[in-house]
Amino acid sequence: MHFAEVKGILSGGNGMNLYRGCSHGCIYCDSRSKCYHIEHDFEDIEVKQNALELLEEALKHKKKKCMIGTGAMTDPYIPLEYKLKMTRGALELVDKYDFGICLQTKSDRVLRDIDLLQKINAKTKAVVQMTLTTLDEGLCKKLEPKVCGTKKRAAALKTLHEAGIPTVVWLSPILPFINDTKENISGILDMCIDAGVKGVICFGMGVTLREGDREYFYGKLDEHFPGLKERYIKTYGNSYEVTSPDNAELMRFFHRKCGKNGIMHHNDEIFGYLYTFEDKRMGEQLSFFD
Repeated sequence: MHFAEVKGILSGGNGMNLYRGCSHGCIYCDSRSKCYHIEHDFEDIEVKQNALELLEEALKHKKKKCMIGTGAMTDPYIPLEYKLKMTRGALELVDKYDFGICLQTKSDRVLRDIDLLQKINAKTKAVVQMTLTTLDEGLCKKLEPKVCGTKKRAAALKTLHEAGIPTVVWLSPILPFINDTKENISGILDMCIDAGVKGVICFGMGVTLREGDREYFYGKLDEHFPGLKERYIKTYGNSYEVTSPDNAELMRFFHRKCGKNGIMHHNDEIFGYLYTFEDKRMGEQLSFFD
């Protein structure tokens, strides 16, 4: 861990990352890609020590209320969060200034802040997005070794739903020759149905790989799946989009099962929901980007 002063905290789309780098150890993590210019060791988390001050200033001066996003690059519930409470501090500010929040995480630690999420959601909207990749807990430990397993995430989703917090699942990534099976997709969707998930985001059955991310991923394939790296190289070369050979069939199954069970499953519709600020006290709806 190290600290850094930053010049700004909110992006043009009102997203933020309070930390830089991650300790979850997910073998496919796109945030390791060189294009993001993380110069320090990825596991040496950079803490944006003035982030909350910058966030308060930004929220004070916004002309319109909107949704605030976090978790796109770094999970807001890495273990350091229990000590530093940056995410909780950000949620307190979002609540104080009556904005909405969209969180992305892989951790059931989000339940620590269920009180704040309920307060925000009573006024506008607090949405928790959770990544699910595999039913197999042993495989989950290989793919996402330093974060809670799929069953705990699914249980957290159910707890959030029962507390009135809307949830969305990211079915991503689905790794070719590893977790790209109908049984896996069906089982994850069964979990989503049971947990009352509002929508499932899926960009296709596959993964994206680019410089920095690809090398780390291939090293982990050698460690956990001997011989599979060579199959990837032979099949995909240096392609950015690495799509399962069964993508078409699995996507048809995905859309059919979600539709049958009343789960949103078209990405545009889900992002439209996520980006729309709702003032429940005034009956207004405003774009995430306003």
